[in-house]
Amino acid sequence: MSRVPAIVITGPGTNRDHDVAKALDLAGSDARIVRAKELITSPRHLDDARLAVVAGGFSYADSLGAGRMMALDLTLGLGEKLHEFVDKGRPLLGICNGFQVLSRTNLIPGALGHNAQGVFDCRWVVLERAAKSKSIWTKGIEDPIHCPIAHGEGRYVHPDPASLEAAGQIALRYRSTNPNGSIDDIAGVSDPTGLVLGLMPHPENHIVARQHPHHRRGGGGRRHLGLRIFEAGVAHAKQV
Repeated sequence: MSRVPAIVITGPGTNRDHDVAKALDLAGSDARIVRAKELITSPRHLDDARLAVVAGGFSYADSLGAGRMMALDLTLGLGEKLHEFVDKGRPLLGICNGFQVLSRTNLIPGALGHNAQGVFDCRWVVLERAAKSKSIWTKGIEDPIHCPIAHGEGRYVHPDPASLEAAGQIALRYRSTNPNGSIDDIAGVSDPTGLVLGLMPHPENHIVARQHPHHRRGGGGRRHLGLRIFEAGVAHAKQV
């Protein structure tokens, strides 16, 4: 398989779907953008894909809480099909609002609350791979990743982060200042298999060096691109 078929799942208010599709394209995947309602009507799109990403934004205007309405759509409309997708060994990524969706569908542990400082935050952060990470999305990543955040409900909470660490489910931590008060500086967490990853920062917004705010002064560079997360996911999907 030369290029991996993938889907980018969206909803009304999603605004990073084309960014994700471009990142997947550069990583070696042919991505189709599919709205949650369309996916429920035509679940074959999920069956045909070898990789899926729930893109970020403000799905359903964050009605009743960030990611809640899309999570309800996917849970009620698709039932166990997302879980079956993962059971087949196919990687699934949720970014920002997508992370919130995956947490509400119980595909990843923990939950996300309002930022500790109580305001929406948009800035660049530095991420590092957790030493024990078993996530396929971070495989082979050694250098820090630079990418932006843009969220108001990004504070990750979990009653026992030590158990996540021991199980290799903490995938990424904030190496720079923790921007939202997430417990144990957690920026990304995976399911027990390592196939599902939820993260708040936006790696799809640093896929070429010129996107870095300091690229003219030597900032960013290939080894710090968020693109590497997508490349790791696509590399795994090619083996499925």
